[in-house]
Amino acid sequence: MTERNCGDCTLCCKVMAIETLAKPAGTWCSHCRPGCGCLIYETRPTECLSYSCLWLTDKRFGQHWKPNKSKIVLTASEDGIEVRCDPGFLDAWRKEPFRREIGALAEAGEVNDITVLVIVGEKMILVTADQEFDLGAVGADERIVRELEGPRVVDATVVKASDLKE
Repeated sequence: MTERNCGDCTLCCKVMAIETLAKPAGTWCSHCRPGCGCLIYETRPTECLSYSCLWLTDKRFGQHWKPNKSKIVLTASEDGIEVRCDPGFLDAWRKEPFRREIGALAEAGEVNDITVLVIVGEKMILVTADQEFDLGAVGADERIVRELEGPRVVDATVVKASDLKE
């Protein structure tokens, strides 16, 4: 199998926020030429330089997960996997085979204490093996708190980070 590369895919330049450039998530980066690439590739910010979507790095995600085809960018986070949808295709994650595969990730995640979070615009949805928790918009100063019964998530809420005890 040959090494994967971005090729004509630039969807991360739309769905990801780029703090250095003050670029919010869900809008095209002003330095991106959609379908072609980065206009400042040689001098792009460190956060862009160090970023790779899971489709590029994890061969368990088949060709159908290529972001410009699926309209979904998969990223790793501190505590799990983020499924980021193109704002023009808000239900991309609900289409098959993606929904089934996201469910399988969530089921395995509960066993391994890994969260699966779907990000659709500003809205976040925590996906578990058998439920979805619509968390709405989660601010930078907020955290998602899961209530567990054994390995199963039975509830999820959003709280201010300052309200959490260390």
